[in-house]
Amino acid sequence: MKQPAGVILAGGQSRRMGGGDKGLLRLGGETLLARVIDRLEPQVAEVALNANGDVARFDGFALPIIADSVAEFPGPLAGVLAGMDWAAAQGHSHIVTAAADTPFFPCDLVPRLMLAAETAPIALAATPDPKRGLSRHPTFGLWSVALRDDLRAALKDGVRKVVAWTDKHGAATAEFSAKPFDPFFNVNTPEDMARAEGLL
Repeated sequence: MKQPAGVILAGGQSRRMGGGDKGLLRLGGETLLARVIDRLEPQVAEVALNANGDVARFDGFALPIIADSVAEFPGPLAGVLAGMDWAAAQGHSHIVTAAADTPFFPCDLVPRLMLAAETAPIALAATPDPKRGLSRHPTFGLWSVALRDDLRAALKDGVRKVVAWTDKHGAATAEFSAKPFDPFFNVNTPEDMARAEGLL
């Protein structure tokens, strides 16, 4: 497998933060999005940003901006599809997705997802969970762009839950340590932002 393209998912509506772009919030003097770019860029062939609405607000990042092709904010799968379509046009066979509000994800995310995906078309990141055993993080995954028409059909049929679609394709799992904290911790609320400041 060649080095995948990276797609940062920032297409949500950030309701719990009062709307707007969580990725543009500042953490320790840098935006969350800048921190995510810094972690993802060295691991992938190139990076694009999945976001909806006025693209001018991301002018400072010099990234291709790709909007959902499915209306009414159907969730992260729409961003995955947009990323697949963009990557296919650039000649990539796979994408790795990362959420724009998760500034501490692992610096070895991509190689470990690639290893997990040697026998599967999709691999999702996961961390140990004391209640569920293993908690998957469906916005952090490696996806074969060959599945894009299947995903397009699933979204048209009303599928919204990521794992409902990935399980159908036998998604692999790449397990990461959750110590000293879960690296896939994401900033959803002002309280989360305060916690992130502490983690810095």
